[in-house]
Amino acid sequence: MITLEKRSVVIGFVGGLLLMLAIWMTSANVLADDQQAISTDQSPITAGGDGGDFGTSDEFESSENNTNDGDESDAGDTSPAQRFSDLPSIAPSSLPDEALDTLSLIGEGGPYPFRQDDGVFQNREGILPDFDIGHYREYTVITPGEGDRGARRIVAGEDGELYYTSDHYNSFSEIVLEGS
Repeated sequence: MITLEKRSVVIGFVGGLLLMLAIWMTSANVLADDQQAISTDQSPITAGGDGGDFGTSDEFESSENNTNDGDESDAGDTSPAQRFSDLPSIAPSSLPDEALDTLSLIGEGGPYPFRQDDGVFQNREGILPDFDIGHYREYTVITPGEGDRGARRIVAGEDGELYYTSDHYNSFSEIVLEGS
């Protein structure tokens, strides 16, 4: 059973991870907008012209929840948490205790209880946003009383996105910060 103190640490860890990701995405969006402006400039000095490694601003603005209109935001901004999908959301505090244990293991880099953990999740069901194979990794959420791995999993994406399924990939919820 997870203690209240450990739950708070895990929620804080996940919150910090999502905050860092949101800051990174905001920075990348500003850089992409700047890169786009430079690459379309008709002056002889340009910064690559092809968008470089930053991509285009369209890539970063594809989420309907992205409310950044190019203005710089304060660190204390209370805008919604970065969302990666249109899937239902779930707060860390609503996850089972065992899922918080799994999130903690993911943050620590293991060791994981099953050899399949940290393996590539191929998204064969097509429920999560579409990315190349290798973008997602899967982790077992232990189910008390099960003699095997059970049906619960956390799937983590390369960009910091986290998803929870309690029914072995038939449905997912995106893990997002509470009160953001």
